Amino acid sequence: MKKKLIRVAHSPDSDDAFMFYALARGKIETGDFEFVNELHDIETLNQAACVGTYEVSAVSIHAYAYLHEKYSLLNCGASMGEGYGPIVVSRKPVGHAELREIVVAVPGLRTSALLALRLLEPSARYHVVPFDQIIPAVEAGDYQAGLIIHEGQLTFKQHNLHKVVDLGEWWMQTTGLPLPLGGNVIRRDLGDETIAQVSRILRESIEYSLANREPALDYAQEFGRGLSTDQADQFVGMYVNRRTVDYGPDGRRAVQLFLDRGFEAGIIPSRVAVEFL
Repeated sequence: MKKKLIRVAHSPDSDDAFMFYALARGKIETGDFEFVNELHDIETLNQAACVGTYEVSAVSIHAYAYLHEKYSLLNCGASMGEGYGPIVVSRKPVGHAELREIVVAVPGLRTSALLALRLLEPSARYHVVPFDQIIPAVEAGDYQAGLIIHEGQLTFKQHNLHKVVDLGEWWMQTTGLPLPLGGNVIRRDLGDETIAQVSRILRESIEYSLANREPALDYAQEFGRGLSTDQADQFVGMYVNRRTVDYGPDGRRAVQLFLDRGFEAGIIPSRVAVEFL
């Protein structure tokens, strides 16, 4: 019998690669399903999910507010900032109040990073730049500041850039909760039985990597974009951990609060009651 194709779309970075190592390398049984990885930057994934392109996708939690009618949020696959997260950086030291006066390069309109920035500083001005071009653009002086995600959070000092504000740190200080950044969603039209089976397999993939860290890290480092072995280990540990297996009660509260605050600030157009599978 022909296996059912499940495309798993995710970012080309080391934490997502680590998460899906077992699927990519055939380390776990997938039953009636054939899993194929699709790699795209997070803004492309957010846009694709809004039209239901992939069966499973990593998306920004911010973007979930625009696609929840097509997709359900899986309880596994979370990327949460535990007192750390996207960082606003600049060529010259500035205070975050000065963000009102300059244009910040940001990685996408529906990224969680931008939602957090707008919650911190509602009058911040910004311009979308591909995430991997933000540090070079700030270095070159094209922008006075940039909002960096992925491995740039660990490497920006190598480029002589200065931290303006760590949005995960700010959120933790403000709410006492981790900052919800990304999650995995699954298309509702797959049906309850398929959703349950695929969800179980995805969770097994994450658990396999956590239990077999060394080979999973070796695979993930192929996607590290200049990270050293130690940095790749650190970055994966930041975003693939116990919360990736299960958001936990406070993680689920954080997701709801993040989207509620976005709605109350007039950034998200409607209030979303988040359901976790």
